[in-house]
Amino acid sequence: MAARWWRRALRGLCGAALFLSQLAVLSGRAGSLMTTKLSQPQSTLAKSLTSTSTNAPYFKALESTEIPPYLTNCPSNGLCSRLPPDCMTCNTNYSCIYGKTATFDCKVKPHVHCVDENNHDQENFTINMTCQFCWQLATSDYVCTNSTNCMTVSCPRQRYNATCTVRDHIHCLGNRVFPKMLYCNWTGGYKWSTALALSITLGGFGADRFYLGQWREGLGKLFSFGGLGIWTLIDVLLIGVGYVGPADGSLYI
Repeated sequence: MAARWWRRALRGLCGAALFLSQLAVLSGRAGSLMTTKLSQPQSTLAKSLTSTSTNAPYFKALESTEIPPYLTNCPSNGLCSRLPPDCMTCNTNYSCIYGKTATFDCKVKPHVHCVDENNHDQENFTINMTCQFCWQLATSDYVCTNSTNCMTVSCPRQRYNATCTVRDHIHCLGNRVFPKMLYCNWTGGYKWSTALALSITLGGFGADRFYLGQWREGLGKLFSFGGLGIWTLIDVLLIGVGYVGPADGSLYI
């Protein structure tokens, strides 16, 4: 009887020990799962931080490799003193004497390569130019927009608002794009010599007025036989001095 009782007791102790060991294993697995779950956001955060830190230089590299728009007008390895004004930055001296030649210190813009007279790379140089503002330049030194809506033959002669841009090889003070009031000077392709020849030969039939686009006056001359010759003589004089021009208001060529 005693031996049976000891066997049952040993079996109970073994079962309790096995249960406790399994419980310890399960609790260890749960703890490991909790630690991994908690560590995942930190790892993702660390990855995001490392990714942004590694991508920042890449974006800066992309920005640094972009070609500035002014480079298309800047010749490479040319003389620095002959570069267009858009390719350099100069210290403008507005206290210079108007109309006199002045010297300005200039520096090439980034990514612009130029040389001096000895074919050596150069960044800082000087240029000589006349002390005057851009709007004071000669008309041959800038290009302006043209208007086809104003009348060139009128008294007084009409003007229009034009936007003018200085040519690339010209240096001046102030804004290189400026507004200016100009006389109407556009042409529609009518020739003064043709109009005068028609007025002398076929003016009595209104051919000169028809040629200039003035069909009402042309019909009047046609049905009145040139105003019995008087209108024809008057038109010869008016077209000869340039007082009568094309109907669209343009100039003769």
